[in-house]
Amino acid sequence: MINEYTDEIRKTLGKFSNCLTKLQKSPEFLFYNYNGAKRSYCPLSEHIGNQPVNRKDTSLRLRQLRSEMVRVASIETAPLHGYIVTSDDEHQSETVDPRDMRREFLTGFYGSAGDAVVTLAKAVLWTDGRYHLQADLELDCNWILMKRGRKPIPTITEWLKHEFQNRPNIRIGADPKLVPAAIWEAWEIDLVNTSISLVAVRRNLVDLIWQVGRPNYNSYAAYPLKEEYAGKSWQEKIKDIRLQMSLVKADALVVTALDEIAWLFNIRGYDLPHTPVLRSYVIVTQGSLHLYTSKHKLLRSVDTHLKMDSCFHADCVKWHNETCIWDDLRTMSQAWKKVWLPTPCGYAQGASKEIFSSIPIEKRLPKASPIIDLRAVKNEIEAEGMRKAHIRDGMAMCDFLAYIEEQISLNSEGWDEMQVSRVVNEFRLEQELNKGISFATIAAYGAHAALPHYEPINLTNVPIGKTSLLVIDSGGQYLDGTTDVTRTLHFGEPTEEQKKAYTRVLIGSIQLSSLIFPDDLMTDQLDVLARRPLWSTGNDYMHGTGHGIGHFLSVHESPISISYTGGMTVTLKPGFFLSNEPGFYKKDDFGVRLENILEVVTTNISKTTGQNFLKFRDVTLVPYEPKLIDFNMLTPMHRRWLNNYNQRIREEVGRELKKHLKMKGFYWMMDKTKNIPEWGKVNKDILLARSHSNSSTFKKIHVLVIISIIYNIILNFATIYS
Repeated sequence: MINEYTDEIRKTLGKFSNCLTKLQKSPEFLFYNYNGAKRSYCPLSEHIGNQPVNRKDTSLRLRQLRSEMVRVASIETAPLHGYIVTSDDEHQSETVDPRDMRREFLTGFYGSAGDAVVTLAKAVLWTDGRYHLQADLELDCNWILMKRGRKPIPTITEWLKHEFQNRPNIRIGADPKLVPAAIWEAWEIDLVNTSISLVAVRRNLVDLIWQVGRPNYNSYAAYPLKEEYAGKSWQEKIKDIRLQMSLVKADALVVTALDEIAWLFNIRGYDLPHTPVLRSYVIVTQGSLHLYTSKHKLLRSVDTHLKMDSCFHADCVKWHNETCIWDDLRTMSQAWKKVWLPTPCGYAQGASKEIFSSIPIEKRLPKASPIIDLRAVKNEIEAEGMRKAHIRDGMAMCDFLAYIEEQISLNSEGWDEMQVSRVVNEFRLEQELNKGISFATIAAYGAHAALPHYEPINLTNVPIGKTSLLVIDSGGQYLDGTTDVTRTLHFGEPTEEQKKAYTRVLIGSIQLSSLIFPDDLMTDQLDVLARRPLWSTGNDYMHGTGHGIGHFLSVHESPISISYTGGMTVTLKPGFFLSNEPGFYKKDDFGVRLENILEVVTTNISKTTGQNFLKFRDVTLVPYEPKLIDFNMLTPMHRRWLNNYNQRIREEVGRELKKHLKMKGFYWMMDKTKNIPEWGKVNKDILLARSHSNSSTFKKIHVLVIISIIYNIILNFATIYS
């Protein structure tokens, strides 16, 4: 009898298990957290007077937006139940002009990535792991925070379906010029067979409520980039593009990404913060070239450069006002059979929904822009320019780091995060061929260093002390290249925890940098090398390990991305430049990040398997901080790499420091790049003892020698002529 009951129980449990398995595979089983992450200092009623200083009350803006959502005159259609605000401009740029910071204005969150959804009752923001901590501090308690990358967080469409379940005729609006077509299409697919419909609202509702204090676009004109820096004429680039078009039988290519247009025509401008581009659109056909931009943005030198004067053959550029693009696309496409429309590829999000809607669906060729792959492989002149730019940048960084270390040791007043940011920028601006910084400088001390993309402002600015770590992530734009470097510093005595964290990040960076690999290796397979030292202790970082970098263009450039969590993955080619930036972040305590730019180069390895092998070469040449390195954690291979790297700094950057009489930076650099034994224990007392601790004495001796030489020369001349 007992056995019979046991068999029956087994059968019942088996049936239950089968049902559970089927249920688990169904979308309805996913237990999403629709209420978002727990918010710090919320609800407001329990934390009045105790809100973060960088939190802005968005209650009025949300009320105004909700009023516009139901105002028929504003949306020119039936009232909306929700409105989506992305971080994009009309060109789907990664960073946008201050005038286009609609999501930032509405939410008070100033990270570079995030999407907001506002309904008549709720306000929700999604952002990725780089900004989880920052968004929590900047968003006020009106907002629900969805931390992308942490399961089980619903997507925007999943949240909308849950929020409006069992309700008919739900209308969710968005501006089709500000949403990539691929994302709009994905939303529509997700909302099929639901009562929710997407509505294209062409009068942007945030623009309607942002009337006071909204910045204007700048009026600075674009300028040509000389071929001595570009390495290739724009006519040659157009020829390459037209060849790609002919291979896919495209009659026209629409280019909307600003950095692609700048690269294609060898022009640069001032229309994005820190990225030298011209706000414009371009249409390329086999027989014509059309540039859509404001006329006052084109100097006479650009007219001449692009052959815009009374020229009508295939390699002349025809100017049109920027707003004419929408009518021209609808008119011109009547004569085209196939139109190449860019789709997402890495950091490039592709053309907007409005661009796609301007072309009949049967004529669309959705495909990643051909410019992306052509631009990623730097030609010989571009590659040499990148190397030279990084040497000058290394000189600026050594000079600055020597200066700040001296200032902090002297307890000079005024050194806070904003001062660090200002001064490091000034040192860069002094360099030859410099055209500004490549992104907003990150100077994060203490707990702020645990925020990967923290930028100091007046409300959050803190003094630099001697008890914690300072992360400086900065870069420069030069006529011959773009730089991006991160170093972590300590001006006192670091703790063992800080040293171990720093050393693990350094080991991860060395392991990636020193890799030799076959040319068919995919970029997402590289990520484990940088993360392994952190994974071994149960730690990780919520951002990618590497990204492509442009040549006097975007600091983040497609198609290169190193991240195991998904996204774009490609094989690497000689001429690629990419970053290597592992990190460690301890919430409310400290952070570590180290970043170098790598160049992909060929190797001399014999091809016994028939495969080609590649390797990396660091073009960033800035010393690491020896006091933060636990040398006992380094293997002989790690130590050999570090010695070789330091030798390159002494030779390549040291030469420039002496040439430009930057002796303070030179002595500092020599102190930070001493050789260490590849085996055995490292005597840190000797290593950290300043070989030029008497550098001021050395300088005095040098001055005395120079004075003595001059005196003798004068004396000799006096003797001769007497």
